[in-house]
Amino acid sequence: MKKRIAIQGIAGSYHDIAAKNYFAGEEVETIPCNTFKDVIKCTQKDSSIMGMMAIENTIAGSLLQNHELIRQSGLQIVGEYKLRISHSLVALPGTSIHDVKEINSHPIALMQCAEFLDTLPHAKVVEKDDTAGSARWIAENQLKGHAAICGKLAAQIYGLEVLAEGIETNKRNFTRFLVIADQWVADELMRDEYKNKSSLVFALPHTAGSLSKVLSVLSFYDMNLTKIQSLPIIGREWEYLFYINLTFNNYTRYKQALDAIRPLTKDLKILGEYAEGKQSI
Repeated sequence: MKKRIAIQGIAGSYHDIAAKNYFAGEEVETIPCNTFKDVIKCTQKDSSIMGMMAIENTIAGSLLQNHELIRQSGLQIVGEYKLRISHSLVALPGTSIHDVKEINSHPIALMQCAEFLDTLPHAKVVEKDDTAGSARWIAENQLKGHAAICGKLAAQIYGLEVLAEGIETNKRNFTRFLVIADQWVADELMRDEYKNKSSLVFALPHTAGSLSKVLSVLSFYDMNLTKIQSLPIIGREWEYLFYINLTFNNYTRYKQALDAIRPLTKDLKILGEYAEGKQSI
């Protein structure tokens, strides 16, 4: 059965690559969306569609708004994929790197290639909404002297030539993507699946030591805290939501840990229980 996955971006984008890699061996149709909000809406509207959303990058950090979008959506996290991000400079066939007068890409991609861009002082750098979208724009309009920073797949799809590859400053550049689904679909998908990771969100009373108490309990139950992120609660001054990721070896022990921290927290919500994603090379 074909997997239909809503993504932010178009064919050849890193979301497109992540979706197809995660579901490798299966037939996948990606559904382009302009924004992450659109990914959520698309997945909510049709339960047969799952979503793929970037949640953090090893260089740029967390996409804070996506934590909130998932929490508010009622959707469940059913998996994750860690994609090695390798950027290329691409242009119309026959273009020399010395012919490039303008370079277009998403601002984060441009930031990640800052050292390479410093070697091209003659080229104007212009921010665009999408990496693959920049490549498509150049191809559709046959823009000579323009280049895009994107993945090699985008260059192949839109008939562009790779002028330079691996141009990211830090080669340990990974983005973690989450796979999200309707609650009913998630329950069906994950019923018999192996789970060793969980994403939770909760608020805490505004009292001294409230967070340390929760962390102490999790440590007692041998939960491995792999991420903690706080976001202010709008309208409740100096109160925060805490988003945490746990990995564990014993599911029963994990459930016991949740029961133990529940009285110490407010509005505890499980955003998803799933298998920890492997990291692409």
